Amino acid sequence: MAEYKTVVGVFKSEGQAEKAVSQLRRHDVDQREISIVAKDRRGQGGGGDREGRQGGMTSLAGEDIGEGVTAGGAIGGLAGLLVGAGALAIPGLGPIIAAGPIAGALSGAVTGGIAGGLVDFGIPEERGREYEEEVRRGNILAVAKVSRDKADRAAQILRENGAESVEVHEPKSH
Repeated sequence: MAEYKTVVGVFKSEGQAEKAVSQLRRHDVDQREISIVAKDRRGQGGGGDREGRQGGMTSLAGEDIGEGVTAGGAIGGLAGLLVGAGALAIPGLGPIIAAGPIAGALSGAVTGGIAGGLVDFGIPEERGREYEEEVRRGNILAVAKVSRDKADRAAQILRENGAESVEVHEPKSH
């Protein structure tokens, strides 16, 4: 049996997601275990970032998304609440912002997209594809890896802050 569970919620607004992440942190959920994935709208309208990358994007095909790229105004203060915020492009999905441990998982999921990256968090691939579609629609995905005893409270916090489709996943034991 796994020592942790993965709690996932889908938010329609950045403000709701930001409040939920803040509350998770106040309830002793380690910020290094909270992830956010959202569409990156900074590239809309053109222009590159200060390092010359078009629309501030970092490709999954080789660059480290954690270095020199921040979510800045893309999803407001939300990414600032988390570590490892980065912008990247997923084939078939386009530009996204990822913050937290999921950023690393997505950097290795070139062909699997968000669904492939979520498998590492114990989320079935089929359900991961549904979450990926939510991000494609412009919604914000919040993912928290929490100890078993905190999973119910984490799910409740997400719901109280407006998350839809809140689910708790238990990674399969090997």
